[in-house]
Amino acid sequence: MKERSNVPLTGKQRRHLRALGHHLEPVVIVGQAGVTEGVIAAVEQALQDHELIKVKVNEGPETRQEAAQRIAEGTQAELAQLLGRTALLFKKRKKDSKFEKF
Repeated sequence: MKERSNVPLTGKQRRHLRALGHHLEPVVIVGQAGVTEGVIAAVEQALQDHELIKVKVNEGPETRQEAAQRIAEGTQAELAQLLGRTALLFKKRKKDSKFEKF
């Protein structure tokens, strides 16, 4: 398990991210196989490209909460929101971040 170096988001930061993520479409879909290494890699790449993404969690071997938590831990990202089957994930880039105040 990787050590998380980032500080947990505050309520105000979460609200801001939810507002920014409202219009986004899911970029990764977790299939019936659940959270696999391939899913983690795809989410990692999408986070590197966009910083704030949505992930759709379909029926699988784990609950949507477990799947979202595993993805967040596997990518060292923050789970900003889990609404229905859609998770909003945030991971600030080290360089050229659009989210300097986070």
